[in-house]
Amino acid sequence: MTDLGTWPAGTAPQPVGPPGGSLADLLERVLDKGIVIAGDIKINLLDIELLTIRLRLFIASVETAKKAGIDWWETDPALSSRAARDALTEENARLRARLEALEEAGPDTAEGAT
Repeated sequence: MTDLGTWPAGTAPQPVGPPGGSLADLLERVLDKGIVIAGDIKINLLDIELLTIRLRLFIASVETAKKAGIDWWETDPALSSRAARDALTEENARLRARLEALEEAGPDTAEGAT
């Protein structure tokens, strides 16, 4: 009969738990799958809500974010030179169309618009 509570001499019990991994493995897994952290901060004074801050944090790789339909960094002129160039091109086209309309209307209209 074997006693299950004792270990044979010279052996130690093996720890049971999740497999070990490095921080790089964990970061790769998080970026590959993505993680969402959400929270609300409310400041009340005498049952009057003074301030509410809603925080939503999505941590993922660029590819994972694009799969989720998030690509704001490509269209924000402050973050993308292409978006800034596109915004300037659009503004230039609007101004040219406006100038052309004013020139076609005649000199009296163009002077009154300034």
